[in-house]
Amino acid sequence: MGNGLKEIRKKISSVNNTKKTTRAMKLVSTSKLKKAEEMARRARAFENKLNEVFYDMMKRVRFSGITNIDSKFFNNTDSHDIKFVDIVFITADKGLCGGFNSITMKEVLRLSDEYKKRQVNVRFRCIGKKGNAFFAFNGIKLEDSIVDLSSSPNYERASDFINAAVEDFLNDKTQEVIIVYNGFKNLISQQLKSVKILPLVPDLSILENEDKGNNVLNISPEDEENIILDELAKKYVEYNMYYALVDSLAAEHSARMQAMDTATNNATELVRTLTISYNKARQQAITTELVEINAGVEAMK
Repeated sequence: MGNGLKEIRKKISSVNNTKKTTRAMKLVSTSKLKKAEEMARRARAFENKLNEVFYDMMKRVRFSGITNIDSKFFNNTDSHDIKFVDIVFITADKGLCGGFNSITMKEVLRLSDEYKKRQVNVRFRCIGKKGNAFFAFNGIKLEDSIVDLSSSPNYERASDFINAAVEDFLNDKTQEVIIVYNGFKNLISQQLKSVKILPLVPDLSILENEDKGNNVLNISPEDEENIILDELAKKYVEYNMYYALVDSLAAEHSARMQAMDTATNNATELVRTLTISYNKARQQAITTELVEINAGVEAMK
């Protein structure tokens, strides 16, 4: 019985140590989440301004009387003519964040199956160690991959990574580029996002609002409208990639904070259960000893 009590004490001590670790990780994730939220807020503000400039340029092209935009960024291929698709997906470099990574990879595989049913070839471009490890383990080829970017979003590195997919699209090696990632929704939940970034399909409802007196750009497209549109389109795609990384990082910290909070609560409950078991075992040991003492006294009479 003594060995049993010793084992329970060891388990209680081990769970308490784990509880301290999960509580500390929760606090770290909470701190990092605040910073990531602020980064996402600034990135979202810049993205909104970039969108404003982009649509303002589209309106100016429309005002100039051009109906067909001679830019590969806007080549909207018929669904029957799509032969190759690039799926760019973001996963974390670290684990212990619940189903954050698995949800993203399941969506990537689901999309891949849908395209394959349409006889479309799918290429994967992965960001994050967890995605790399999962696809390597399952023997699935990656067209391109990068690590240490999802944990530290950087605009230049993000641009270099997505521009490889952009170049293949412009050279007609692929006909669509999609970004898949888990985005930040609130402190306790994330939102799976699947965004087609190429070809660009402008929102016609915005373009139909032809307010000539409310222009962001102080330029006139004239003969360079397609050059300007191409540059804006490239920046638009690059920044969408960067914003997806920032949004994913905030979601990752949110998921890890929630996972560690759940782990801490489970550890607390397990300690309570083990303590009850320890007390019961101890009482049983004491009762057994008293019975043996009484039996010995009776035998001596």
